[in-house]
Amino acid sequence: MKAEKRIQEAVQVLRALGMPREQQNDRTALCLLALLNLGPSTEWSKATNLPIGITPMMDFARDSYGVRYAPNTRETFRRFSVHQLVQAGIALSNPDLPDRPVNSPKTVYAIAPEALRLLLNVKSKNWGGLLAAYQNTQSTLVARYADARKMKQVPVRLGGGEVLHLTPGKHSLLIRDVIELFAPRFCPGALVLSLGDTGKKWAVRDEMGFKKLGVKLDDHGKMPDIVFHDTKRKWLLLVEVVTSHGPVNPKRHAELKVQFAKSKAGLVFVTAFPSRSIMNKYWNELAWETEVWVAEHQDHLIHLNGSRFLGPYNKPSRKRGSK
Repeated sequence: MKAEKRIQEAVQVLRALGMPREQQNDRTALCLLALLNLGPSTEWSKATNLPIGITPMMDFARDSYGVRYAPNTRETFRRFSVHQLVQAGIALSNPDLPDRPVNSPKTVYAIAPEALRLLLNVKSKNWGGLLAAYQNTQSTLVARYADARKMKQVPVRLGGGEVLHLTPGKHSLLIRDVIELFAPRFCPGALVLSLGDTGKKWAVRDEMGFKKLGVKLDDHGKMPDIVFHDTKRKWLLLVEVVTSHGPVNPKRHAELKVQFAKSKAGLVFVTAFPSRSIMNKYWNELAWETEVWVAEHQDHLIHLNGSRFLGPYNKPSRKRGSK
């Protein structure tokens, strides 16, 4: 009875905070209670805001409230409860490390300090006045948190001057290097047809550009991290960006050949690494007939193409009088 009563109290709090009807439910209430570390018998004034991940939230619901959720509902917790708490400014994502990628398995959430100060008073006589004051500033808080998240994003300047903002993380930093350092050197003027982002899946997705090349995008197929179209040389450069996994190995090479088999442009396969030390970890996995680019040596490419590029780099100078 205590558990059910506390869950319903949390639902009422969510309603008072202006959460959408779709989040005024037991699942979101349990997320809120887990974020506050508030058991059925713990007073609201004893709430805390220690960071917690999605799976520990589900464990909390089971252990403290006897409510069990199947492991495959983890994404439902994140997308349809915690995500909205973050959007409303009630919770913060990765307050311990704002640069942590959104899709990191180490992602954690915590109640925002302003929201905690309010929620400590749920049962106090000051609740009404404090709630009204909080509601007056809530939109400002949401905007402020959004700006703080944007400040941590990685800006990427495309060839035409357009600036994209990618989810923070090493992966996005290397994508920026490929766009701003690799492309001007090895495919100047090439168009970015697609660019993946760990936070929102796509930062660029030019379906019409692919269609003109005879490529039909398949949402079920894994796209390369970046696809460039070099219109002058009629090349399609398929770039995989590697900070922890995913080089163009023989299996991936074969998959991409099938995926882009109908391309009217010639296919160029590129694996990009941030450093030679990272590249060395994957050296034995790399496929033949591919290119390797290392950001710390931005002016050079490694060609895994057998004898195709065999030959001197400079023609021998002819001596005066020689034939």
